Amino acid sequence: MVQSAKPVPPIWCPGCGDFGVLAAVKKAALEQKVAPHDLVLVGGIGCSGSIHNFLEVNGIHALHGRLLAQAIGVKLANPALTVIAAGGDGDGYAIGMGHFLHAFKKNASIVYLVMNNETYGLTKGQPSPTSQVGFEGNIEQPFDAILTALSIPAPNFIARTFSGDPKTMTAVLSEAIRFTREGHGFAFIEDLSPCVTYNDTYKLWREKVQDLSKLPGYDPTDRATMFRLCLEAQAAGRIPIGVMHRPAQPGRDGLETKVVGSGPGPARAEMDLTANAAAYQKLLAALG
Repeated sequence: MVQSAKPVPPIWCPGCGDFGVLAAVKKAALEQKVAPHDLVLVGGIGCSGSIHNFLEVNGIHALHGRLLAQAIGVKLANPALTVIAAGGDGDGYAIGMGHFLHAFKKNASIVYLVMNNETYGLTKGQPSPTSQVGFEGNIEQPFDAILTALSIPAPNFIARTFSGDPKTMTAVLSEAIRFTREGHGFAFIEDLSPCVTYNDTYKLWREKVQDLSKLPGYDPTDRATMFRLCLEAQAAGRIPIGVMHRPAQPGRDGLETKVVGSGPGPARAEMDLTANAAAYQKLLAALG
């Protein structure tokens, strides 16, 4: 008999932005009618990476920086599953940077949700790849995930949200889940998720965020336009948020369709020897 683990109370500090992400995942999955047994949440390393422990869904605690590789593997094994990879800026943009870049090109139909707090919260507040110059002695310019994502020509869904605006965050996540469930490809959301203990940016980010959808010329189907709007917002001292890219005519572009096709995937394939005897004999004959 297989027994499932029950959710435990969140271990995050009171006020952590990750609570907003957790609530958004619950609401968005409900809006998209994703059954708990059809949802797989792959968590990374760090405070944010424990999110799968707080929901009664299928969950995996991935290796440090490798959650995208494992999440894509889950999707290829069983394309019928809804897969969300959830991690932090340190996990995704440092040791996981190689997987991050290739995920856009591979374009598997999974949601990648990065909780960016501009610090390594779990290990007590060191600078992360997104930390501002001067934070805890940081001398490097912060990495910008949105500009990087927009520079990769693939039919992805790209967005940035803010935990201080849970209504919009839920709406964007709901759209991203729908995008992947329809097999359109990779959906990336960076959520600005303040760490109230080591880098409390709530007040600053509330003052600086700018919803690009409210600007003249906003067109998420045009990468060049969105790249320009992001740069202009940053030059004005603002943090651009909203849907940054949405394919004009999304198709069945997900990696799982190209690799698995219309079949059920390896995890659900018929492995009985009798049913597959002819295929096995053909394979053996080809090996000579």
